[in-house]
Amino acid sequence: MITIQIKPLSVNKAWKGVRYKTNDYIRFENNCLLLLPKITLPEPPFEIHLEFGFSSKGSDWDNPTKNFVDILSKKYNFNDSLIYRGIIEKVIVPKGKEYIKFEIKTLTKKAQ
Repeated sequence: MITIQIKPLSVNKAWKGVRYKTNDYIRFENNCLLLLPKITLPEPPFEIHLEFGFSSKGSDWDNPTKNFVDILSKKYNFNDSLIYRGIIEKVIVPKGKEYIKFEIKTLTKKAQ
C-alpha cells in the first residue's frame, strides 16, 4: 500500500459557498426513504458494503456513495462517522434494471 503524508480533504471543504439539494436529489432521497426497509443496526463501528448497478459503463463507481450513505444515516438514525470501512462495487446492468444494494455490519476486531 502506498502512503502520502497529507490530510484528507472533506467534501464540505472541496466546494465554495452553500450547496443546495437539487429537485432530482430531493426526489431520490424521498424515494429511497420510502423504499428502505426497517432494519436493526448492528453495534458500531460499522463496515458498509455498497453495490451500485449502473446501466452506463461511464458512471463513476464512487459518485453516488456520499449521497446514499447520507440517506442511510438519515433513515436509520446514525452518524456516518461511525463507518470505518467501506466496500464499493460497480456492476453494469441493462438500462431500466439499475439498483442499489447495501449491507451494514459491525466492523470486526481484526479489521479495526
